[in-house]
Amino acid sequence: MKKLINAPDDVVQQALQGMEAAHSDRLRISYDPALVIRADAPVKGKVGLISGGGSGHEPMHGGFVGPGMLDAACPGEVFTSPTPDQMQAATKAVDGGAGVLHIVKNYTGDVMNFDMAADLAKSDGIEVEAVVTNDDVAVEDSLYTAGRRGVGITVIVEKICGGAADDGKSLQEVAELARRVNANGRSMGMALTPCITPASGSPSFELAEDEVEIGIGIHGEPGRFREKIGPASQIAERLMTPIVEDLPFSSGDRVLAFVNGMGGTPLIELYVMYNEVAKLAAEHGLKIERNLIGNYITSLEMQGCSITLLKLDDEMVRYWDAPVNTPGLRWGA
Repeated sequence: MKKLINAPDDVVQQALQGMEAAHSDRLRISYDPALVIRADAPVKGKVGLISGGGSGHEPMHGGFVGPGMLDAACPGEVFTSPTPDQMQAATKAVDGGAGVLHIVKNYTGDVMNFDMAADLAKSDGIEVEAVVTNDDVAVEDSLYTAGRRGVGITVIVEKICGGAADDGKSLQEVAELARRVNANGRSMGMALTPCITPASGSPSFELAEDEVEIGIGIHGEPGRFREKIGPASQIAERLMTPIVEDLPFSSGDRVLAFVNGMGGTPLIELYVMYNEVAKLAAEHGLKIERNLIGNYITSLEMQGCSITLLKLDDEMVRYWDAPVNTPGLRWGA
């Protein structure tokens, strides 16, 4: 399998070197431990936001570091949780005296290591709150989780809470907002092809040429079922129906619709999918007030997509619209 790398063991470090070369105006990079940090961190009097996880999901999380979003991100090796010492160092690096929020995807390694890091940070005198995202409706338990996986809503939590933190909200206010966003968001993904990690050089699972996997995770975990490929309208319905029924969403709800590419799907296909999502939302009486379409939480070169719906309120809309200036997301700045 072909990849644009020098050596599998060097991929994460050399990608961080590339980020430093490209974005030194907005970011600073630590290599031991590996961290992506907002250039002006810590910002005095502002709640610090950190997240992290295995590499291979870019631009999440390092690409979302900057004004209006995260203050730091902890990149693990590919599909491997970062370590507690990374998370502790990130917490110290962004503590401006108002406390630090850990945004944690519900994967067993991430949750355990962020818990350990929070305890270490508290012993250093830093106030820490943690919010775990668990928006994936595909499965209750998977290869990497106890309970639902944290997927697309994580990006939305990072953006909305980044806006709230920059607006001077307290740690408790930002954490409560994060929990509310997570509670009102649901996601589901699908794959046309598997992903290939640099170290293995082989597909993470087998999928026939005429099959799709419905309900996959961002590491290629199996989902609800496998079926013959159909048109985009059928795939959108397979993803949207369990999302809408799970919350449940109701006619008249204001929503943010997020169609996310898994890394290998061209934008033209993501817009075809968004068109189907918009039609299905209208059939359910949902009013799409905001949207996001593109590759934001990926699984290397996997072809496929995920859909996330968030039931909006006025505060969420205000902080979604707030300026953001990161390598992976930028508007109003």
